[in-house]
Amino acid sequence: MQFDVRGFRSGEGVVRLVIEADDLATAAQRARAQGLAVLSAAPKRTLARMPTLRIRRAPRFPLLQFTLELMALLKAGLSLPETLDTLLEKEARPHVRPVLATMRARMFEGQSFSRVLASLPQAFPVLYVTTVRASERSGDLVESLARYVDYHERLDLVRKKVVSASIYPVALLLLGGLVILFLLGYVVPRFSVIYAESGRELPWMSLLLLRWGQAMQAHGAAIASALAGSLAAGAVLARRLLPRLATLAQRLPTVGQRLATYHLARFYRSLGMLLRGGTPVVPALTMVAGLLPRDMQQGLARATQQIRDGIGLSDAMAAAGLTTPVAARMLRVGESSGDMAAMMERIAGFHDEELARWIEWFTKLFEPVLMAVIGIVIGGIVILMYLPIFELAGSLQ
Repeated sequence: MQFDVRGFRSGEGVVRLVIEADDLATAAQRARAQGLAVLSAAPKRTLARMPTLRIRRAPRFPLLQFTLELMALLKAGLSLPETLDTLLEKEARPHVRPVLATMRARMFEGQSFSRVLASLPQAFPVLYVTTVRASERSGDLVESLARYVDYHERLDLVRKKVVSASIYPVALLLLGGLVILFLLGYVVPRFSVIYAESGRELPWMSLLLLRWGQAMQAHGAAIASALAGSLAAGAVLARRLLPRLATLAQRLPTVGQRLATYHLARFYRSLGMLLRGGTPVVPALTMVAGLLPRDMQQGLARATQQIRDGIGLSDAMAAAGLTTPVAARMLRVGESSGDMAAMMERIAGFHDEELARWIEWFTKLFEPVLMAVIGIVIGGIVILMYLPIFELAGSLQ
């Protein structure tokens, strides 16, 4: 298999190679063996893809890819302005080039790297800017960027677990919905014609199904359009009401507790990263407040004020309801040892593992329940369609 590899080579600038390898990691390793600082690698395209209909959204700045490329070039010995020059030279995406060009221009004006990043909030979040600003004081930009990449990957790991756990239930729900739509939209109308011509008296539930079939036979296009419009309106409404739905979900006993655990894990991981980078605790708490829902933000504001007044971090967090029993004990241990950054990262890791176990348990419970519900609905429709036939066969006997 052939791979397209782009990288930087001293004395040649950006170089593009086509490397034969079994997988992407092997291709990147062979490129590095040839003295190349790898910027990107992807399978070589041989056939043109069929055009597809997509809903276009405003493209986002590829922050993680930019960070990895920046680290690779800095490790290769380039200065920061030279690195930006190289990245701008190889970049072809129209939504990325203006950002890199602005960064390059402002760097040559003499602005610090963190100030340049802060002037582009649409591309670089506050946590990223703070990480870079802390590295400017300590002089370890590559290490700080590596710490942010690790932080980002750990957050993505939780999201991937949620997505992978929901793939099978969503696929099962879509397949079951398609079968139900096929029965109601195609099979039932044809049975309704047969039963209407027979003139026999039907059970009341079969009669309701017959009325549906007759309505589909007479006004199928209008009903299909109305259903499609209702689904589209429901999707738009659900998207607008998503914050309220999230608030309602937090009030459910079990679900709300797990959502709170998820928010606290992100909160403590982000806070630990800022503390490890040298950010004082009170400014760090202010920076990560946006990761919490509104009710937790109010508690965090009270805790921040108590910390300013001299109360310990663990006591303030516990009083604001921003700890679990395990987190409260670990915070006290962190205060005793003086390494709060490492302890907060351990708290986040503990909560991530707890959340992963709950997701696995919930998925194992939800999948059979969903299968049973879909089976009951489909079986009920089939039975109601064939019930008059069963009664006719009984009367003939």
